[in-house]
Amino acid sequence: MEQERNEFLYYISNERKLAQNTIQSYERDLKQYELFLKNVEEIKKIEEIERGTLERYVSYLKEQGRAETTIARMIASLRAYHQFLLREKLADQDPSVLIEIPKKKNRPVHTLTLKEVEALLEAPSGNDSISIRNRAMLEMLYATGMRVTELIHVTVSNTHLTMGFVRCVGKEQKERIIPLGGAALKALQLYLDHSRRTLMKGQNHDLLFVNRLGKPLSRQGFWKIVKQLAQKASINKPLTPHTLRHSFATHLLENGADIRAVQEMLGHVNISTTQIYTQVTKARMKDVYAQSHPRA
Repeated sequence: MEQERNEFLYYISNERKLAQNTIQSYERDLKQYELFLKNVEEIKKIEEIERGTLERYVSYLKEQGRAETTIARMIASLRAYHQFLLREKLADQDPSVLIEIPKKKNRPVHTLTLKEVEALLEAPSGNDSISIRNRAMLEMLYATGMRVTELIHVTVSNTHLTMGFVRCVGKEQKERIIPLGGAALKALQLYLDHSRRTLMKGQNHDLLFVNRLGKPLSRQGFWKIVKQLAQKASINKPLTPHTLRHSFATHLLENGADIRAVQEMLGHVNISTTQIYTQVTKARMKDVYAQSHPRA
């Protein structure tokens, strides 16, 4: 089964061009699946896997206390894997075809208020290279609604300050053009003029944001910076790497932006994904009404 797994991983990496994080997630899911097949079911060949095998695996995951969201993701991974095996004639059946995926519960979307966003953006207040870089990163993230992974892979050549936009490469290598607001443009220009060259320390690459050693910034490194700045800004709300992305979308919709335009900027394939933010704005509207209307 190791050979089939490697062929699938090669396919999603080189043909579908999925993100590295997604590929690693598939690989983890398949390795756990193989351990179950080997140690619990005593199955050594793909041909021996039946629908009942997968049903028992789902029950096994539930007994292990796995969250429904985790189980749903793992079943989705196995479906993609078995569909690939059938399509490539590496198997003669798809045992996952009738397996039900647990419905995901909508998790609450955490956003910041405009006042909290301003406090966070003003937190890196120094004039040193790191503070200027941090301010530019936060301004760009809030101005564009990018995912953190997209932000740390933005290149200098894809950042067009004179034209006022950035070219972003998202999931499955799909590109989109996102406008940059005045505050972000000003912060990015300052970073490029005064900080990036200092931080590069002789390194030679095109990535826009770098760490203290001039090397690419990691997701973990960026997230550590955000948590430190949020603490400095006295923001006590739950924060995730998506908080500024959620805030970007919510604030646009609250101020009358067209949902299709927001969908395009966020890089959502389906409008239904973007519509979650309309629920957030409706909930906030109810709160404002309850607090402000004399007969609420």
